[in-house]
Amino acid sequence: MAGQGQNSPIHPDSLNGVLERIIYSNPENQFCVGELREESGLTHTVTGVMPNVQCGETLELTGNWETHRQHGRQFKVESCSSTLPASVYGIRKYLGSGLVPGIGKTYARKIVEAFGNETFDIIENHSARLREVEGIGPKRVHEIKNAWDTQRASREVMLFLQTYGVSVRNCLRLVKRYGNQAKAILLEDPYTTAREIDGIGFKTADQIARNLGFGFSSRERIEAGLLHVLKDKESEGHTALPRQFLVEEAHRLLEVEIQDIEPHLGTLVDGQHMVPAGGTDFLQLPVNQMREKTIARQVMRLKETASCLPAIKVDVAIDWAQERSRISFSPEQADGLRKALSSKISILTGGPGTGKTTILRSLVEILSAKKVRLALASPTGRAAQRLSESARHPASTLHRLLKFDPAKGGFTMNEDHPLNCHYVIIDEASMLDTGLASAMFRSIPSDAHLLLVGDVNQLPSVGAGNVLNDLIQHADIPVVRLQQVYRQREESNIVTTAHALLGGRASPPRTANSLTDLDSRWDLQFIPAPDPGECLNLIEELISKWIPQRLKRVDPIRDVQILAPMHRGVTGIRQINLTMQKRLNPGAKGVAFGDTLYSIGDRVIQTRNNYDKNIFNGDMGTVTAVHPEAGTIAVEFDGRVIDLERMELIDIDLAYAISVHKSQGSEFPVVVCPILKQHYVLLQRNLLYTAITRGRRKVFVVGDPVAWAMAVNNNEQRERFTALPLQLKPDWVPDEK
Repeated sequence: MAGQGQNSPIHPDSLNGVLERIIYSNPENQFCVGELREESGLTHTVTGVMPNVQCGETLELTGNWETHRQHGRQFKVESCSSTLPASVYGIRKYLGSGLVPGIGKTYARKIVEAFGNETFDIIENHSARLREVEGIGPKRVHEIKNAWDTQRASREVMLFLQTYGVSVRNCLRLVKRYGNQAKAILLEDPYTTAREIDGIGFKTADQIARNLGFGFSSRERIEAGLLHVLKDKESEGHTALPRQFLVEEAHRLLEVEIQDIEPHLGTLVDGQHMVPAGGTDFLQLPVNQMREKTIARQVMRLKETASCLPAIKVDVAIDWAQERSRISFSPEQADGLRKALSSKISILTGGPGTGKTTILRSLVEILSAKKVRLALASPTGRAAQRLSESARHPASTLHRLLKFDPAKGGFTMNEDHPLNCHYVIIDEASMLDTGLASAMFRSIPSDAHLLLVGDVNQLPSVGAGNVLNDLIQHADIPVVRLQQVYRQREESNIVTTAHALLGGRASPPRTANSLTDLDSRWDLQFIPAPDPGECLNLIEELISKWIPQRLKRVDPIRDVQILAPMHRGVTGIRQINLTMQKRLNPGAKGVAFGDTLYSIGDRVIQTRNNYDKNIFNGDMGTVTAVHPEAGTIAVEFDGRVIDLERMELIDIDLAYAISVHKSQGSEFPVVVCPILKQHYVLLQRNLLYTAITRGRRKVFVVGDPVAWAMAVNNNEQRERFTALPLQLKPDWVPDEK
């Protein structure tokens, strides 16, 4: 039996031995409860933070003995170090624990029988010899070696960072990005991690750097802080920042005098780490300048190139479309069709019920009749599906239309390999950030037409930029604004309330004082619940009881979407998700990641682009399979089942509730929206407008009428600093207020 301290008794505040069994493990914070076996054969319950430990390891623990009321005597761990097991028994137990994918208990026994005490050296340095074991081929050898190297790198980083309070989730990101070089890169320049890895912020890198001896006013720290501010402000939609604003934000972040910060701006500009936005006093990251220049250049290219469309008598085509649809177009609808048919680039914008679908469908029919090759796309899968249904023509996501190539790290379709089409229609264009918009414009053939369709009153894109608004304001592109709500939707309270919201005059919709007072005939209703706990309870009862009983063919998990303004708090996204999972999908076995358990039937959302698996930020799906031993799950996204490895679960969240921002471009049969005064930071008119217009059949708003009024009266949308207008109009002078 492997162990430590063989020649001396165990000191009261230390414990050495082999980890026999893991009773409980939380991958998020690395809290573990296990059974440790001493050299003498005695076993003890140990509990505490033990980073990434596995059965069979020899652990050296310090801590204190205590007596738990329910579980008895146990050792509470304060610090933990580990070594690989030295005995054949320990090695077999270690490999058989499931640590290394490709090695289960059977292969662990065979490998150890073949190599004995040399097993770890064989895997580490002579892995090809594993083929000497019956049943292990080249592919399995490769899998075992890769998993072994990853696990070793993960362990080193975990042990290195545990004293700095870095979360295990971020440790996994470091290992995924840098592999075996993670520790060396951290020692050389920890600020690199903040620049190169999504999810690891400046504060985490700064904490590591300070512990490694980097100075408070060091060049590395100040320059990293300035770049962090530029990058961090992208999350608020900015692609550029006024120079003084940037310096002041860095001053607040770094707590360093402004005069000590300003000289470093020139160094960063000289090194092309940040660039001036044209001749203005704006600064931006080079990638954002490149994207905005690309958009402006491609807009000009399309405007200046002759059309490839066959001759179309526009007025005759409009009359033909009216006859087919049996609808008499209004002047603004006819104008929308006219501009879409005659302009190389045009924009169609309007709220719900204003006739965008009618125009899209008629445009597609006209172009199809003329044998025009069409390409229809939206930023998200749900929006693409909705576009396909409304236009009665196949549509895809932009990522799939542009064919992202993970191997090359970019889109396949571009100026050199344009789309094979004559006319491109992009729906939900308000969701376009500068990155996706620049890629989209590059892919359009010079002689093709482009129609952008979107609602400028919705929340702007989640990513940086304000592309649709900037194009409307500064690109000299024909724009048609649909404002009239048409007869076929006049009975919809969702539509009428949404348009009243835009005018700042919407009082709460029909109020039901309790669930029993709800009327299934109304499509928008308000349930007062000013207390957060009461609000959460009402949402839980509404979805789990009232909706299944009163709304036919509505599945509480598949068809109901909760849209919450904030992530934290009693009615925050996190707590709602845990509550609804427990109520709607209880007791199922699953895969634990952090303090979240993913079970079959759970609704989930992808939170970052995963180009290797062709799933993207905002894609929603349902867990269809779980493999607790391997720590993997399978998720169905829009009819495609995707297998997700354990480390890929970093980018998955439960999605019974999602943010209003994440809901853009989607419609759901039923929407439930909590709104409380505690959400005051985000209570804005366009947020409430976006939330209620996501509901197709029913919308239930649960919360405080005062909070509703606060949102309606707050039309001060957060300004986005962008330099795209400067690229579109060089004489434009940005407002730096």
